[in-house]
Amino acid sequence: MAAATDVRGTELGRYLKARRAQVRPEDVGLPAGAGLRRTPGLRREELAALAGVSVDYYIRLERGRETNPSTAVVDALGRALRLRGDAYERLHELAELASGRVSEPPACSDHTVRDSILRMLESVRPLPAYVVSRYNRVLAANPPGRRLLPGLWDWPERQRNVTRYLFLHPVGRTLYEPWEDTAALSVGHLRAVAGADPDDPELTTLVGELVLKSPQFARLWERYDVCERGGGQKFFRHPKVGPMTLTYEVMRLARTGDQRMVVYQAAPGTLDEQAMLRLESADSRPEPTPVSHPDPVSEPRPARLPSPAPAS
Repeated sequence: MAAATDVRGTELGRYLKARRAQVRPEDVGLPAGAGLRRTPGLRREELAALAGVSVDYYIRLERGRETNPSTAVVDALGRALRLRGDAYERLHELAELASGRVSEPPACSDHTVRDSILRMLESVRPLPAYVVSRYNRVLAANPPGRRLLPGLWDWPERQRNVTRYLFLHPVGRTLYEPWEDTAALSVGHLRAVAGADPDDPELTTLVGELVLKSPQFARLWERYDVCERGGGQKFFRHPKVGPMTLTYEVMRLARTGDQRMVVYQAAPGTLDEQAMLRLESADSRPEPTPVSHPDPVSEPRPARLPSPAPAS
């Protein structure tokens, strides 16, 4: 139990350190001082003073040696770090986990999608829809949902992850505009769910691969921004159906280990809707049947851009 508590305390410390680096002295009314600052953002002693705690206490908190901060201390740190919304809530969640005041996070799903959920995917057609795991692995999709993410289905089943697709697939790098915003939101979601179980094998494998292969991902991961969105809007430059702006809703599925269904739509009678509806018939090749891959896959096959004409 002690080792688990240390891990949680360390995760809280990582979060504090990452957020501290993003606050400039002038943001909180402090002088920047003369000369070059070796520390990006606030110094430990500056944050401790702003939060009203001792420097020694704050250092122990950031290093994971202090794991039971009071609610008042956490509130004070949140205010000093100028945290809002999801970022503020994440600080409190990590403090609760560090202290052991909450139970272990629920076990992740075995990635099996219930038949009733598969029927729901079919029932929302022609709206594109897919189901993702806690860490954004695509577990199932209806035909327009598969065609919304061209090239993803060229990868083996275990590699079909939306975040991996964004950073490592050539189509994923050009499908969304602005790509940077979509990428930041995807990493923010991973950071949000990682706080509950930072040592989950699926998560550590995904993050390790992306940090190694994508400098952009590594930079965003180090920022420790968190974001849990239930919906929004995305602009696509789709290679088959053209540009379109779609709104999307994210629905958590009960008793699934944090599986979520993502459904896209467009305003009726618009050019966006016309483009979206073309996903029903774009590329008339039969959709591939998912194949089980019992052995871990270390590398995805090189992705190919979709050809402009359907194959026979």
